[in-house]
Amino acid sequence: MFSFHRSNHFSHFVSITLVGISLVACTGAEGEDTVRTETTSAVSSKLSGTIAVDGSSTVFPITEAMAQEFQLTNNGVKITVDISGTGGGFKKFCAGETDISNASRLIKDQEKELCKAKGIEFIELPIGFDALSVVVNRKNYWAKCLSVEELQKIWGPAAEGKIKNWSQVRDGFPSTPIVLFGPGQDSGTLDYFTKAVNGTEGATRSDFEDSEDDNTLAAGIQQTKGAFGYFGYAYFTKHRDKLNAVEIDRGNGCIPPNPETVLAGTYNPLARLIFIYVKKTAIERPEVKAFVEFYMNKEKENLVTAVGNIPLPNDMYGKAQKRLSDRVTGSNVDALF
Repeated sequence: MFSFHRSNHFSHFVSITLVGISLVACTGAEGEDTVRTETTSAVSSKLSGTIAVDGSSTVFPITEAMAQEFQLTNNGVKITVDISGTGGGFKKFCAGETDISNASRLIKDQEKELCKAKGIEFIELPIGFDALSVVVNRKNYWAKCLSVEELQKIWGPAAEGKIKNWSQVRDGFPSTPIVLFGPGQDSGTLDYFTKAVNGTEGATRSDFEDSEDDNTLAAGIQQTKGAFGYFGYAYFTKHRDKLNAVEIDRGNGCIPPNPETVLAGTYNPLARLIFIYVKKTAIERPEVKAFVEFYMNKEKENLVTAVGNIPLPNDMYGKAQKRLSDRVTGSNVDALF
């Protein structure tokens, strides 16, 4: 059984039965704070046009892989995939600048209002699950497992300027400075983590190194012994030979982030659904319709696993595909369960 923490509109947990799925090594974004990919192929097709995608760094590797695969047989379609964070992506999406928005959380009420003000209707589509990962430097031998309370002690607003050393987190931890790395203010990962750990979305200390590019965060953590940060599981798997994932104890023992614990419903409260949002008017364009249907085809779930995420179960794929085919607009995640 799988249960996930509902970080925005949710006040309880839900469970669904999933099939067993294994993950393979991750591939993902490289380098810059804002990343754009453009892929082409020598293969001809009847489709042409451009598709603009922006948003979550967590969802980026999946959309990038889908775009590359799609363009192998549709080289007349140019797909750009940028990273501005979930919040930054919604700003562009609701301003009419993009066709698809990658999101590591549900759209917020204020974002819905921005879209409504611009006359933009959207289709909300779940595309997989993520195990939000808390990570440390490989030389960190002490923080193998942390409780949710200890995470709050480190990352809560009250910790700002006060909790500066690992020895302050738990008796027996060494006197090593904590150097924190985390997502920027436009990140859905920050929204999710702060709600799950600190109880209030966006409630966090601000004295940490931030970036919307998870590769930048991973690189920073690799360079400092006392470093500590968090980002999507796909980026941990990509850098797992240089970083350690911290197990999480919510009162039932130490649980690592991996497909098995997510599917078993034990990796709480940091397991989450991830999404794409598609502009309704854009889906009427043949190239966008073809790409999104390609994206939501269960036969392409290998691309989800290949970049380090967990595909949807069969019943949820079916509901998401029906939502797409019926052009059901608005946000209603409960209907998927």
